[in-house]
Amino acid sequence: MDVKSRNHLLLNHEALVRDIKTSYIMDHMIADEVLTLQEEEKVKAQTTQKERAAMLIKIILAKDNYSYISFYNALLHEGYKDLAALLQDGIPIISSCNGNKSMDGVTSYVRTVLCEGGVPQRPVVFVTRPKLVKAIQQKLYNLRSEPGWVTVYGMAGCGKSVLTAEALRDHHLLEDCFPGGIHWISIGKQDKAGLLMKLQNLCSRLDQDFSLSQRPPLNIEEAKDRLRLLMLRKYPRCLMVLDDIWDSWVLKAFDNQCQVLITSRDRSVTDSVTGNKYEVPVESGLAHDKGLEILSLFVNMKITDLPEEADSIVGECKGSPLVVSLIGALLRDFPNRWGYYLRQLQNKQFKRIRKSSSYDYEALDEAMSMSVEMLNENFKDYYKDLSVLQKDVKVPTKVLCILWDMETEEVEDILQEFVNKSLLFCDRNGKSFHYYLHDLQLDFLTEKNRNQLQELHKKIVNQYKKHYKLHIPTPAQEDCMYWYNFLAYHMASANMQNELCALMFSLDWIKAKTELVGPAHLIHEYVEYSHILDQKDSRVRENFQEFLSLNGHLLGRQPFPDIIQLGLCQPEISEVYQQAKLQAQQELVKGAFYLEWVNKKSMKNLSRLVVRPHTDAVYHACFSKDGQRIASCGADKTLQVFKAKSGEKLLEIKAHDDEVLCCAFSADDRFVATCSVDKKVKVNCCQFNNTNDQLLLATCSNDTYIKLWDLNKKYCRNTMFGHLNSVSHCRFSPDDKYVASCSSDGTLKLWEVCSANELKTIDIKDFFRNADEYQDDVEVLVKCCSWSANCATIMVAAKNRLLLWNTESFLKVADCRGHLSWVHCVTFSPDGSLFLTSSDDQTIRIWESSKVCKSSALVLKRELDVVFQDDGLMILAILNQQHLQLIDGNTGHTDYLTEAQESLICCCCLSEDLQYAAFGEENGTVKVLKLSNRVFKSRTGHEKSVQHCQFTSDGRTLISSSDDSTIQVWNWQSEEYIFLKGHKEAVKNFRLLENSRLLSWSFDGTVKVWNICTGIIEEDFVCHEDAVLSCAVSPDATKFSSTSADKTAKIWDVSRGELLHLCSPITVDEGESTHGGWVTDLCFSPESNMLVSCGGYLKWWNVTTGESLQTFYTNGTNLKSIYVSPSFKVYVTIDNLGILYVLRMLE
Repeated sequence: MDVKSRNHLLLNHEALVRDIKTSYIMDHMIADEVLTLQEEEKVKAQTTQKERAAMLIKIILAKDNYSYISFYNALLHEGYKDLAALLQDGIPIISSCNGNKSMDGVTSYVRTVLCEGGVPQRPVVFVTRPKLVKAIQQKLYNLRSEPGWVTVYGMAGCGKSVLTAEALRDHHLLEDCFPGGIHWISIGKQDKAGLLMKLQNLCSRLDQDFSLSQRPPLNIEEAKDRLRLLMLRKYPRCLMVLDDIWDSWVLKAFDNQCQVLITSRDRSVTDSVTGNKYEVPVESGLAHDKGLEILSLFVNMKITDLPEEADSIVGECKGSPLVVSLIGALLRDFPNRWGYYLRQLQNKQFKRIRKSSSYDYEALDEAMSMSVEMLNENFKDYYKDLSVLQKDVKVPTKVLCILWDMETEEVEDILQEFVNKSLLFCDRNGKSFHYYLHDLQLDFLTEKNRNQLQELHKKIVNQYKKHYKLHIPTPAQEDCMYWYNFLAYHMASANMQNELCALMFSLDWIKAKTELVGPAHLIHEYVEYSHILDQKDSRVRENFQEFLSLNGHLLGRQPFPDIIQLGLCQPEISEVYQQAKLQAQQELVKGAFYLEWVNKKSMKNLSRLVVRPHTDAVYHACFSKDGQRIASCGADKTLQVFKAKSGEKLLEIKAHDDEVLCCAFSADDRFVATCSVDKKVKVNCCQFNNTNDQLLLATCSNDTYIKLWDLNKKYCRNTMFGHLNSVSHCRFSPDDKYVASCSSDGTLKLWEVCSANELKTIDIKDFFRNADEYQDDVEVLVKCCSWSANCATIMVAAKNRLLLWNTESFLKVADCRGHLSWVHCVTFSPDGSLFLTSSDDQTIRIWESSKVCKSSALVLKRELDVVFQDDGLMILAILNQQHLQLIDGNTGHTDYLTEAQESLICCCCLSEDLQYAAFGEENGTVKVLKLSNRVFKSRTGHEKSVQHCQFTSDGRTLISSSDDSTIQVWNWQSEEYIFLKGHKEAVKNFRLLENSRLLSWSFDGTVKVWNICTGIIEEDFVCHEDAVLSCAVSPDATKFSSTSADKTAKIWDVSRGELLHLCSPITVDEGESTHGGWVTDLCFSPESNMLVSCGGYLKWWNVTTGESLQTFYTNGTNLKSIYVSPSFKVYVTIDNLGILYVLRMLE
């Protein structure tokens, strides 16, 4: 301590000891961190008041200049003005710079860390609240060695964010606890789409070198996982600050076992997350003296020199730091208006702006009115324009440049005026500036300008149109994300029906927006603004909403699918199709390649919504009892709850440590039960009964039993025996009289609840005698069942099919498919109008029951043959494995249908003159028939199933291949035949070449060229390590292609045997195959410059470059073959759902 300061203490020692009471004095000094708690106890230990005062003076004399200043300020605050005056001349002068600290006491290291992390700067006028800052820092030290949550909570406007930012301006705290840095994210009130946008921005900020991904995450779950990896790999031991949290569900996206500080108005907001939790309460408002200090700093006066109106103004501001700052900013410019501003505050009748708001608007309304009134006249309209902004949205400068049609520098000058008046906030993170209003300010603006809001929204839309004209913002532009997220909002708020329809019904807009943020936000906008979009006709909005709802799982793919091609698959009356057709025709001029689905008129989409809430197989899903929500679970170990109407996610829980197999709502929808494989006894399913009279739970397991539990008495009431293998599912009937169970033994059983006796067994596997299934996939596992609301029917899921049974006659009344893989679950809604299914394909489909009507159960087998003619094509297909059906490819009509055969038909073919047809059977027999007549030639030469057959060009010879690894060449007219033997495993297929040559490929990985006259092998290629699924020779015989079970297609040089191109370089471990599965067939164009391949879907390739030209996504998958016209303009295939596709190249 300076000698001068020490002398003043000693000189006035007697007066100080005689008058002061130490308790309140010490509180101030402890808050200023110049007095320790131990020293306080030492003072309190003294007997009398004078002794306590003397001990305090003695301790201060042993300290530094800061102690003297703190003691002096404490005397002033506690009313000892006369004693403070005695010490005033002894106040030491302290240098504002100390070592490596700057003028504000912050080191360059701290400044860099906070700037990089986006931590807000100190307000222009800043008043310290050291006690609260210290409390926050102490809680943060608890996160030094382990993850956890620190919650800074208090009412709005109490300074939570400013205090938090100040607590982080500590060199030792950052260096010791968070060497990985600080990352500040302003959250605010968010919906799912808004939170996803915040997460996308954060991931982009943290992963600027794109080391994890080249694209933003498409959903919250993906963003959470991306964030977890970034924290683990790039930013270990960092602190994430989530500013202004309103909803507990938001925190789940950040629950990644890291260090998190949040500011919130809700103390219980962290109840939904796991980990260590610490709290710091912030008092509701500033103390009166702190309010006076803020005013004194704004007007650059000592507190003692403030006019008498100052006390009243602080009182009217009700301790809100924000309101006091607004008034202080006004007084700084007009220091003689103390009385005027006080009268403005006192004379108004204060009332809440909005009754539902939790803010205290009484003083704010007045402060805001005066703040705006004091703006330059030219600036008032600019500030009014900000009324259209949404809460918690930081607006890039570029948006306001467009709104006001000004240069960036001009806009920044205007906005800086608002910032200086505390009417706007600026985030200077990075190179660009982003501006935002506090919620209180925005509420004030919207209320003040309520009658003008529509015109203000119209203004920003018109300015957007003027700037961008017919173009769409690109991702490289600073304002891009703002327009994609809020342009429709502005149009709807302006009631600009024509402009909103033009935007929302534009394929260009849909493509640009979904490519950046996925389809969820767009679907939400169709629902949110339907009252405007449907003013003239709801059909168009329904077309686009259905298009996105049913193709959302495709729009999440990478690379992004061609949205024009997807649109061409819509019904011809759909506005989506008409726009896609127009754009396709325009793109054709530029060399694009598109396909028209000729026979799509016969297709009716039975699904209403397709969502992908999980990242792996979905094992189970169910409706809540009110039908408004859906719960789902699966292999990703999570339980998801989302809205049944829109698919919007409501809840996500990491429910178990292993795969979650089943979930169920209780009768009152208050609880969701789950079961998993994380226990020693694997429980496959659990189901509550439907009434509250007697609470029952049915469970089933791998032990082949179904158990019925009485939850009120907590015991197993009955055990039901009868299944021969594990029981995968059980379900109460709506009236609780019966329980249905599904088993891996291929049966569905119905049981009486009262007696536990078996009522009926339905053998589902008998209805799957389908030779179109893969040979290694013959086991029928009945996965799930669901009762209709009236108990008259029951829906059963097995493989990828849904079967509807009548519970009285036990006859199958409907059969439908839709999923690309195994269906694990089917559930009716409570009223029976909808049912949902979940599958291994990671999707949940919601169906309309009325559309799944009585079906014909006619399913085409994927083996077919096509004969192309000048003016059309004829298709020979296998119907229900027993009939041959001749179909006109142009009209879709059936021209001929054979009688049922005794043995299952495996393959078929047509002669080129359409006079004869042939087919191979499961028993190894091949048969020839004359169309319109019965079979008149037959030969049983193969020992196993015939998998492929084909006539020679003259129609006299029939060639067939079989699972017995042989190829039979049979002149069915002369009865002469030879066998081609050389493959070591089953022959997959073959192709006829010129000059009596034949190309065959096998599961042994080889491709062979035969002379069918002599049976000699002329060429033998080893092309793949795995099974060869298809191959072809280009028409000019210079190139040779092969496809394999390793999901690749290779193009070879025939003469040199060199590999020219690998069309599918992605491996199974790296991600989804380019073909979506095995490549099963391919064909060259006549000019050998294009190649079409099929597998999970169809793809067209440029042979020269190996680039993909187009992809056609079929409704089903596992395409077996592709038939191409000689002109390479018409393509025919059948998917695993039995859907026939006749595709024509657009010209």
